[in-house]
Amino acid sequence: MKLVRFGEAGEEKPGVIDGKGRLRDLSDHVHDIAGGQLARLGEISRLDLDALPVVSEEVRYGPCVGGVGKFICIGLNYADHAAESGMALPEEPVIFAKYTSAICGPNDPILIPRGAEKVDWEVELGLVIGKPAKYVSEEDALDHLAGYCLINDVSERSYQLERAGQWSKGKSSDNFGPVGPWLVTPDEIADADALDMWLEVNGELMQEGTTATMVFKPAALISYLSQFFTLQPGDIISTGTPAGVGMGMAPQRFLRDGDVVTLGIEGLGEQRQLCVADA
Repeated sequence: MKLVRFGEAGEEKPGVIDGKGRLRDLSDHVHDIAGGQLARLGEISRLDLDALPVVSEEVRYGPCVGGVGKFICIGLNYADHAAESGMALPEEPVIFAKYTSAICGPNDPILIPRGAEKVDWEVELGLVIGKPAKYVSEEDALDHLAGYCLINDVSERSYQLERAGQWSKGKSSDNFGPVGPWLVTPDEIADADALDMWLEVNGELMQEGTTATMVFKPAALISYLSQFFTLQPGDIISTGTPAGVGMGMAPQRFLRDGDVVTLGIEGLGEQRQLCVADA
């Protein structure tokens, strides 16, 4: 299934994309695509989608999962990105937090913060947890997965790397976490370890890669994180980005007011964001 949340920010309704690509309203069956509702995905899969109301008007897609408790990011999880960043390949996953206030819809604008100088892009595969995971083995890890999604891990590099403290303040500005458009259940993804991914700025290809080059794969990441804290339904893990970010270019290139970012991952849809100076 391709599950969505649609409507105005903060008032999103649950929906599903049918076999013909039409948006169907799930409001009569689930309250939201969030938290404990993710345990009911089996029930949703048994619904007759053709009997659900079609949403015919053009609507905004919100983040494909609501009520996110933890937004966990993995750094330097692609060898080529670690190299372009001038950092050593980690022996264990590098973990940092992206605060949930950064989460927005897949086509909402990227807000350029006041004083920002180095706003960057990162196309990433997202993992959405479907049931609690604590001390799980790598073999059992994917049993705790609700599905996959597309994420742009927007970053302000001067905040992240040139000012004191940890990475989170360079990763968590408002609208620095576009998520969606869809939460795609695992049955629709034949091999999450071999998905093509890409990102363009103003129509120019910047990133082109594949999840096959991830250092730590989804099952390994879920298992690893669950050794330190319980993963809860609705938690998101953003699994890292391949080479091609602005920070790694010579000369470096960063986002400015008016730029347009488009990105996608095979089977997970596409995003489009206009960059806008924050008021």
